[in-house]
Amino acid sequence: MTGNTDVVVIGGGYAGVLAANRLTQRNDVTVTLINPRSTFVERVRLHQVVGGSHAAVVDYREVLGERVRLVVDTVARIDAAGRSVALASGGTVGYDYLIYAVGSGSADPRVPGAAEFAYPIATLEEAQRLWTVVDGAPATASVTVVGGGSTGIETAAELAEQGRRVTLVCGGVLGPYLHPRVRRSVAKRLSRLGVTVLEGPDAKVTAVTRDTVQLGDGRALPSTVTIWTAGFGVPDLATRSGLSTDTLGRLLTDETLTSVDDERIVAAGDSAAPSDMPLRMSCQTARPLGAHAADTVLARIAGAQPEAINVGFFGQCIALGRRAATVQIASKDDTANRYYIGGRLAAGIKERACTGVVKELVDEARKPGSFTWGFRDDKRRQLLRAKRAEQLSTAEPTSANH
Repeated sequence: MTGNTDVVVIGGGYAGVLAANRLTQRNDVTVTLINPRSTFVERVRLHQVVGGSHAAVVDYREVLGERVRLVVDTVARIDAAGRSVALASGGTVGYDYLIYAVGSGSADPRVPGAAEFAYPIATLEEAQRLWTVVDGAPATASVTVVGGGSTGIETAAELAEQGRRVTLVCGGVLGPYLHPRVRRSVAKRLSRLGVTVLEGPDAKVTAVTRDTVQLGDGRALPSTVTIWTAGFGVPDLATRSGLSTDTLGRLLTDETLTSVDDERIVAAGDSAAPSDMPLRMSCQTARPLGAHAADTVLARIAGAQPEAINVGFFGQCIALGRRAATVQIASKDDTANRYYIGGRLAAGIKERACTGVVKELVDEARKPGSFTWGFRDDKRRQLLRAKRAEQLSTAEPTSANH
């Protein structure tokens, strides 16, 4: 311990870096960021790593404040009672407050053969390994992307634009987040790029082999390279440390992002489940949650009551190769509507969004507390009230009511 208030941030993604930088508003706070790798990863660009058009890494010296100490290591366990974290290297780091921002990664695929023969893409190392495989495959090799969400769409488009023979297996509808009108526009762009899109219940993957993808209707698709983008999971650090989590393993918190078990532990980003109603996993969510987590800790240090989160959405940007994109517009409660921006204009917006989120981290490092978010969602409060009313109505009667 330093004599100051020691805050440890676990995870150096969008949420963790923004939180760490924001904490340096107070000179009497010592901030330590623990992250497994020594460079910041632009996760929104991992599909570009696969296509070889971007490295998706930034030196931490560019995005971290000077007063943030970076420890390159992995946290093996959180000792909430002892207020310390055990490192994989064998050391321990003590804390007064902890921000849990471990992010997300690939979910364990439950499809036979997927873990052995399909390539995930949720981390930098996975994307780099896949780029090597794709780059070494013949130009005529069949590439199958499993998963019709934004990651699957972006990866399929990136590779198809380079002339690869790509099949996108959705296992359901293409772009389930998208409004039907916007979905049709995305499908047209993918078709122009030469992507074969398979949708519907018959397009569920039942098995993966070294050179095929088996579908629910009995078809066997030839596949030299199979890419798995279906589903994300979170590290099990909170579960292993005896903290309360949701069914996916995200840390359960109240609306201030404080752990339901310990007010010294605050969560942010993809690994947070406020009120067991987690927000959509995205860097769009991670940044305001990271800032709010820092604000919660700073409020507690100051002896003030932390505020509840209020995070709204604008929609979703999906790259469709280097020359086009789709910007799906949404309500503040993250409900997609029929409006969108497409083509080259959307591609420019997507690229500015990718560079913009890194600039936000840099700005917060230089001027802690400068980050603001303009989108707010009052509908969440209504949902919380409805959820609490339902919990009360279904609660077991007390002995006085028997």
